[in-house]
Amino acid sequence: MRWERSRVAFERAKRVIPGGVNSPARAFGAVGGHPIVIERGEGCRLYDIDGNSYIDYVLSWGPMILGHAHPAVVSALERAIHRGTSFGAPTELETQLAEVVCRLVPSVEKVRFVNSGTEATMSAIRLARAYTGRDKIVKFAGNYHGHVDCLLVAAGSSAATLGVPTSPGVTHAAAKDTLVLRYNDVGQLEDAFNQHGHEIAAVIVEPVAGNMGCVPADVAFLRKLRELTTAFGSLLIFDEVMTGFRVALGGAQSLLGILPDLTTLGKIIGGGLPVGAYGGRTEIMDHILPVGKVFQAGTLSGNPLAMAAGLATLQVLEQENPYPELEKRSQQLADGLLSLAARAGIPVQVQRCGSMLTLFFNSQPVRDWDTASQCDVKQFAQFFWAMLERGVYLPCSQYEAWFLSTVHSEREIDQTLEAAEAAFGQLRTRDS
Repeated sequence: MRWERSRVAFERAKRVIPGGVNSPARAFGAVGGHPIVIERGEGCRLYDIDGNSYIDYVLSWGPMILGHAHPAVVSALERAIHRGTSFGAPTELETQLAEVVCRLVPSVEKVRFVNSGTEATMSAIRLARAYTGRDKIVKFAGNYHGHVDCLLVAAGSSAATLGVPTSPGVTHAAAKDTLVLRYNDVGQLEDAFNQHGHEIAAVIVEPVAGNMGCVPADVAFLRKLRELTTAFGSLLIFDEVMTGFRVALGGAQSLLGILPDLTTLGKIIGGGLPVGAYGGRTEIMDHILPVGKVFQAGTLSGNPLAMAAGLATLQVLEQENPYPELEKRSQQLADGLLSLAARAGIPVQVQRCGSMLTLFFNSQPVRDWDTASQCDVKQFAQFFWAMLERGVYLPCSQYEAWFLSTVHSEREIDQTLEAAEAAFGQLRTRDS
């Protein structure tokens, strides 16, 4: 494939945008080269400005579960845009989407819409601190909750990809009340609560991590989290920005049967448009202004276009129930990748939850950031480019999840595995 127009466009972007991108995860910094510049998406495919076509497993980093430009979402947006794009005033769409979220997510009785996952986690933590009257927050290494100052400590995603686990500009004061623990480590969790339990306002956790690759939490670990937070009067926050409506209609919590006190959402509930949300029990949520005293506001919160796209997406998911088919296709892809890698003699792990998965170039299962960081990132970069050259668009980092949509058919899975067979063969040749 040729990417000359993308190269020129990227050089142009770098003159006016830091690094040429508006989010570092897009920069191809972990795989080398320059990013390709996208012209449009349709179904499960992307098309770049050089005229190349790709099977898309990034899906805007998760939200496009129905694929790009789904007719129901496009139709809902067309109706909404003719009524106006923003009012800074209540609309019925906000209430309709809130009713669906509260009905489908087991722990959510009330929900507040914001504009991003970062804003959702920032607001949930402020609410938890106000509700408990405490300051300390617990997070886990490799879990990424957006670029909130107090959480940008040992973060995954682009921060891990670029080798910057903590960011310049985050002050000691902002980070001093954040305890960073090892994911899936029950013993370390118990020690932290025994030492600081009555100071901890909340624990925030991805029930299925997606920003150090797909790493599901052990059920025993999450149950201990629920037990300890309840015993010490702390709040448990599930960050389901990625997993909400992705791994199941009710999110990871509906699969696990473990209910958090607060849940953060995003991605799919905007149907591809910028949105975030946080919700939980009424007694907690009613501490937010204008009912309570916890300040949080946003002119574009509940934007009618995002509400329309999100509502259309959730309605399709609820009516069509594509999750069994997504499970089948995802398992087919995971099994195929493992078989092809084994045949090529390349040690890998494929970890999956629902329609999100990661191919780890690692000889051992990935349970936490320590094991994730032992992956062969150079081998991943070679695999990435070999797949891209064969028309398969993967996340440009070892430490990101792949996603499938309802329009990834058996044909696309077969084409992906054909490309992977050639890519693994290319890696084997280089290693020999």
